[in-house]
Amino acid sequence: MQHARRPRSLSWLCALVLSFSGAAHAESSLRLEWPAAMGKIPATTYDEKRVAVGASEVEMKRLENGNLSVSLETRIEGGASTAMAALFEPMQDTERLRPVYQRSRSLNEAREPLGMLEIDHRTGVARCHGPDGKPKGELQLPEADRVANATLNLLFLPLVRQETDTIEFQLFFCGLGMRLVDFEARRAPEGSDNPLVEVRYAPDLGIANLLAPAFLPKLSFWFAAQAPHRWMAHRVPLYGRGPEVFVVRDGVPVNWLSDR
Repeated sequence: MQHARRPRSLSWLCALVLSFSGAAHAESSLRLEWPAAMGKIPATTYDEKRVAVGASEVEMKRLENGNLSVSLETRIEGGASTAMAALFEPMQDTERLRPVYQRSRSLNEAREPLGMLEIDHRTGVARCHGPDGKPKGELQLPEADRVANATLNLLFLPLVRQETDTIEFQLFFCGLGMRLVDFEARRAPEGSDNPLVEVRYAPDLGIANLLAPAFLPKLSFWFAAQAPHRWMAHRVPLYGRGPEVFVVRDGVPVNWLSDR
C-alpha cells in the first residue's frame, strides 16, 4: 500500500504557539529532556494487522523565545485522525523542560469532530470541549501535577537508559466524564537481537491490575537502543474507544515491534 499524503502543518498549532509567546509560569512537576534533534519526522500509521493505512508526522521545533513546541498528527487515510500539540518551557539554571500546555483533538471515521481536550499547566486547569468546540467543563489539576498526555516520548527516556525501574504519571480523559487516571510505565524485557527498547505503560488500578490486562489496550513506546535513544514507534488507540494503531518512524521495520 502506498503511503498517504503527508499531513499539512496545523494552523491551530500556530495559534497555540502565538498565544504562549510570552513568559509562562508552568505548574507541572514533570522534568523532561530536550529532544535529540529538531525538525519533522515522517512516519506511517499501521492498523493492528500491521497494514499501512495512512501517514503520520511528528514535528519538534525550538521557538524564538526558547520554548519547545511538539506536534503529532496520526491519520487513517480518508478516515479517523488525531492531532496533538504541546508547548514546553526551559527551566532556569537547568537543562530540563516542563510542560506549559497540551492539546488533543480527533475526528472519527466519517471525519466528524469528536471534541478537544486541553491542559493548561499555568492555570492548573484541564478542559473538555464538545464536537461543536464549546466548552463542556473543566477540572482543577492537582498541585505540581504530572499530567503527560502529549509528553510521553520525552518522559520515558530515563526508563530507556535504565536509570529507573518505573515512572508514574497521569493522563487526562474527557470521554465518559472528565477524569485524571494514574499510570505507570516500565521497561519491557529485552529481546536478544532487537535494536529497539520497548516501554509499556498502563493504568495503575491497584489490586484490579491483576485482571486489567485482559480488558485494556496495549500501550507501548519504542526507542532506539543506542544513544541518543530516538523515538521509533508507539502503539495507542487513535482516540478514546477508537482503533488501536501503530505509529512508526519511516524506515523502521514494523516487524521489530513486539505484539506481546
